Amino acid sequence: MDILILAFAFVVILLGAELFTNGIEWFGRKLELAEGAVGSVLAAVGTALPETLIPIIAILFATGESSDEVGVGAILGAPFMLSTLAMFVTGIAVLYVARRRSSGDEMRVDTVVLAHDMRYFAIAYALAIGAAFLPLEPVWLKWIVAVVLIGIYAWYVKGHFEADPDVDAEDLAPLRFHRLDRTQHRADPGVPRLRIVNAQVLAALGLIVLGAVFFVDAVENIAHELDVDSALLALVIAPIATELPEKFNSVIWVRQGKDTLAMGNITGAMVFQSTIPTVIALLFASSTWVATEGSYVAFASAGIAFASSAVIFIPMARRGVLRGRALLVGGLFYLAYLTLVIGVVSGAVG
Repeated sequence: MDILILAFAFVVILLGAELFTNGIEWFGRKLELAEGAVGSVLAAVGTALPETLIPIIAILFATGESSDEVGVGAILGAPFMLSTLAMFVTGIAVLYVARRRSSGDEMRVDTVVLAHDMRYFAIAYALAIGAAFLPLEPVWLKWIVAVVLIGIYAWYVKGHFEADPDVDAEDLAPLRFHRLDRTQHRADPGVPRLRIVNAQVLAALGLIVLGAVFFVDAVENIAHELDVDSALLALVIAPIATELPEKFNSVIWVRQGKDTLAMGNITGAMVFQSTIPTVIALLFASSTWVATEGSYVAFASAGIAFASSAVIFIPMARRGVLRGRALLVGGLFYLAYLTLVIGVVSGAVG
């Protein structure tokens, strides 16, 4: 039964991702937003909902003794998964379609947009991780960091929304819900009304969240049946499920040749995950957002996120070119961390 639920959830998330990528592009076009704003802000925040809800619920509403630890682990796991496994999956997708492209695996991305995203990620995540080394008292020290992080993300969003629009209706596939729009503009019959676009985006998000919930539950049940250690489940297995929307969205956009949207969906989510969920931890689980000897494995994921991002994007910023093969290094960093976690878990069990 869990295998069937897993397969069902996989299909639901894939359907939601396909509807979402199509709908969010039309949403950006209706608001006359730049491609960077669509991918790095709207798509990134929308598909970050499943993994963002986990720490918020764990920290603010759960009552278990380890609820804060679960929330903090989920917050640390998101940038790590995005900078390693999501990059690897996207790189595989690029190499797959490279044979049909005249440019091969050279990605058609706006390197300025991606470099902009990664600068904000590096600054915000460094501040967030640095806050883990602050003393617990006085409490206002971490509150100051939280306010700064909110300001950083607000400024980041402002920059993307002020960029010149570059999404034309001719570049978009028809809205999947276009049959529901019976009162289109006569002057522009090919453009759906905003309320129909909103309906598709909301329906897609609902499918993504629903599929993620069922997927995580099925993964947890299977892991328990196979007697997989809870630490391995929390740090490695569950985050894979919650990051599925970003991976699916990026693969869909790569297949359509929209590489800036594909990569912006990941880099924008990294900026979001390093700021807003971290603020929740700093304000409501400050005693848990502390780097201690017992938490070094979890916080080590932050170091790997920085390393993987640097190896991928520093050469891109210098050369102005990003190739699909460069993204594959994320898989190596993921395997390195997986080896570390398995080693620690095995040692603890032994």
